[in-house]
Amino acid sequence: MNSIENHNVSLKFEDLVSEYKERLYWHIRRMVISHEDADDVLQNTFIKVFKNLNNFQGDSQVYTWLYRIATNECLTFINKRNRTTHLSNEDLQESLVTSLTSDPYFDGDEAQLKLQQAIDTLPTKQKQVFVMKYFDELQYNEISEILGTSEGALKANYHYAVKKITEYVTDN
Repeated sequence: MNSIENHNVSLKFEDLVSEYKERLYWHIRRMVISHEDADDVLQNTFIKVFKNLNNFQGDSQVYTWLYRIATNECLTFINKRNRTTHLSNEDLQESLVTSLTSDPYFDGDEAQLKLQQAIDTLPTKQKQVFVMKYFDELQYNEISEILGTSEGALKANYHYAVKKITEYVTDN
């Protein structure tokens, strides 16, 4: 059976894809940057959701469960990319910024481009927290559930992320 039917939740896989595809795509896209990579990670996310749909216990909200899977898939992808490229972190950041400016799917203005470039310079944890709080507008308790991190640590990560982004935008 390809649906969740416990704890008063009854959702078919197709409904999950339909309802969450775009939100998850943009969450993933902000983490991996490239449209093609985001599509691949999104596909892997939904494959994992499909395989584990019957294991969903209802201990968390459905979107929290989906975001956790998507976030884990992003981390797996980023770690794999870092291992296979053998670039230093700075070289990888520069490569991502270059690919962003030449990405035909990115149609942002200069301010959006600068913001995305600043976000790309953040350490992974700060980047995750910033993306979830700023773009996805999740509450700290939701992010805590997704990442398995205390709310205090999340607030600190967000604070440092905002500080680094502000410095990057002002200096560049």
